[in-house]
Amino acid sequence: MAGLIDPDDLRAVKERVRIDEVVAEQVTLRPGGVGSFKGLCPFHEERTPSFTVRPAVGRWHCFGCGEGGDVIEFVRRIDGTTFTEAVERLAERVGVQLRYVDDSGRPGRRPAGAGGAGQRQRLLEAHKLAEAFYAEQLEQPGPAETARRFLAERGFSREAAARFGVGFAPPGGEALLRRLRAKGFTEEELTTSGLAGQGSRGLYDRFRGRLVWPIRDVSGHTVAFGARRLFDDDRIEAKYLNSPETPVYKKSQALYGLDLAKRDIARTKQVVVVEGYTDVMACHLAGVTTAIATCGTAFGEEHARMVQRMLGDAAGSAEVVFTFDGDAAGQKAALRAFELEERFAAQTYVAVEPSGQDPCDLRLSSGDAAVAALVAGRVPLFEFAIRSTISRYDLDSEAGRLAALDAAAPIVATIRDRGLRQRYAVNLDRWTGFLDERFVLDRVRRHAGDGHGGRDGHGGTSRRSGTGEQAAARPAPPAQRVDDVVEQLERRVLSCALQAPWVVAEDFAELPADAFTAPVHRAVHDAVTAAGGPLEAPQGPAWVAAVLEYADGPVAALVQELAVTELPVSDEEELERWGRSLVAALAGQAATRAVADARRLLQRLDPSAQAQEYLAASSELFRLEAARRAWQERAQGS
Repeated sequence: MAGLIDPDDLRAVKERVRIDEVVAEQVTLRPGGVGSFKGLCPFHEERTPSFTVRPAVGRWHCFGCGEGGDVIEFVRRIDGTTFTEAVERLAERVGVQLRYVDDSGRPGRRPAGAGGAGQRQRLLEAHKLAEAFYAEQLEQPGPAETARRFLAERGFSREAAARFGVGFAPPGGEALLRRLRAKGFTEEELTTSGLAGQGSRGLYDRFRGRLVWPIRDVSGHTVAFGARRLFDDDRIEAKYLNSPETPVYKKSQALYGLDLAKRDIARTKQVVVVEGYTDVMACHLAGVTTAIATCGTAFGEEHARMVQRMLGDAAGSAEVVFTFDGDAAGQKAALRAFELEERFAAQTYVAVEPSGQDPCDLRLSSGDAAVAALVAGRVPLFEFAIRSTISRYDLDSEAGRLAALDAAAPIVATIRDRGLRQRYAVNLDRWTGFLDERFVLDRVRRHAGDGHGGRDGHGGTSRRSGTGEQAAARPAPPAQRVDDVVEQLERRVLSCALQAPWVVAEDFAELPADAFTAPVHRAVHDAVTAAGGPLEAPQGPAWVAAVLEYADGPVAALVQELAVTELPVSDEEELERWGRSLVAALAGQAATRAVADARRLLQRLDPSAQAQEYLAASSELFRLEAARRAWQERAQGS
């Protein structure tokens, strides 16, 4: 019977996988304090990083949307897979051979079939074999010569083709099918993968007689293909043919070349968006190694989110550069990109070659330096959108200038930064030739909706700017209440117990049950204690996992959050002093409350009529006072 993953193998996967490395393939991470990293959350839109990863405890948490979990949960969420599929993918990554057991713990068989736990791995393996097959076919005599000539005529050597995994799909209808069937793939797997189509006579190779580019996900797995028409007798007239969407490939979430560009994107904080596969190749070969392209679809919101995650939170210095053909279609594509401008916490630009050449043609005609110069000569996307709009009108006539102004004013009005909007309004006056700034500014204000602000209707500044006046107008934050301070102290003690249990191990065990005043904090304390306490805490991610065994609902959610909350220390030595002083301070507060209760009890007793009770209460007060002073000394001396 199909079964579950062997618990020992599951534990081995969790121990070997580095969560920061897995997350870094999807999110640009920066140091966020001792032992932690921060980045933009991949699960909701944000411009200020609130997504935290703490490798030592093997957890991630977003303080913006509240989501969190371990590395398996991250892969499951990011890829939309089942738990078992996520484990299998991670096991493949770290070389763990998974075994399966049935409900009674006896050996079972691996789940299989469409939608089964092993589906993703099977589809990835099929694409890996297909990529190798196509690359092998590119070197064969016969029809492949046309494919090699196509590449050579566009300035791509055999080495360049190998670098990008370019291959050739032979004209016949079943060559790849035969190869994959021999490797044990079923007909259902072949059609699900998109590598085969279903006709009246059975299955056939989807790509035939075409030059083929592998499309890879950000981790480098081949998940689809793009194919270019080479022969006039090709039954499919479309110049480019792409894989259909499959369980491992979604066009709206695929960017060609991202696997090659991601490191330089994170390093340089620049993304260059081009229009095709050969343009990506040309840019990379010319030294523009941050180039990417969409795969048979327009650049959309999902693509924008992916790019933003790669850029991270460097809003002031990050750049997104769109390159488009200089024709009408290119201008239309640029204006579509303009509609997504607000999705980026980065400066957006357009690079268009004056003669209308794309990067591939430009490299062929003018060399690598010309491609680099094209990107270097970028212009702001706002300027390009405005100039492209007014270029459609006759600016030599009064009516034409007015029509151009009314067409471009709404674009200027969408700029939320008031200073930037004013500057472009002045430029619009100059570009249209009105030479009447007040008239143009009034027109722009009318389109802005309230005469003062941008698209938000409140005159607010954009994500990229703020003003001293606004900052001065903000009310001062209210003073922290005592209970806020106490709650923060309790949270920090619990964070330290989860993240660095060795620091607080002995002192934490001495904490009384009522040291935590918030009920949810007491529940977390109880879960930590039930898991054995910091003294018995295993090393690494296993500790938090053990605590979570005794927590559920909001308590489990808080454990997840506290396990990755940033600790305000700079090194391990400071962490130890800080952690001990925290526990001592919390214990001291609990002792202070106990002293107050003991004094109230003592005051209620009659020393004459209740001599014994009074003596016992006095002794207890003395003991509690001594304990309070001891904790205070430890807090000050740590």
